[in-house]
Amino acid sequence: MKPSGRLIRLKNEKNRKRPRFVRMNSWFLKRLDDSWRNPRRSLDNKIRLEKKGFPPRVKVGYRGPSEVRGLHPSGLIEVLVATPAQLNDLNPRRHIVRIASSVGARKRGEILKRAKELGLRVANSLLE
Repeated sequence: MKPSGRLIRLKNEKNRKRPRFVRMNSWFLKRLDDSWRNPRRSLDNKIRLEKKGFPPRVKVGYRGPSEVRGLHPSGLIEVLVATPAQLNDLNPRRHIVRIASSVGARKRGEILKRAKELGLRVANSLLE
């Protein structure tokens, strides 16, 4: 069953308001990537201490509604597919297909053709 549109809208609103969580000193030191690292093990980390003027810390309050967490933005369940045979068990009203990156051009074409026959949407097709 597809979740309500209200929950999808709430999730999208939370995603818009959610800050970008960055690693401590990534804006200061070129050698550090800005991908999030938990500051709990460092003694003087200003993000852990939640000092004014430093980026926000990851907290549970930033999470979206549990019913729609992990779903595609359309509200459908995203399924990773590597072969055309895996499409047979999917419901077009509940599922959206994402073709695996390891799939070559020939098999990708077969998957797209089979998905069109079954009426399934493909998230990473170049046509949409």
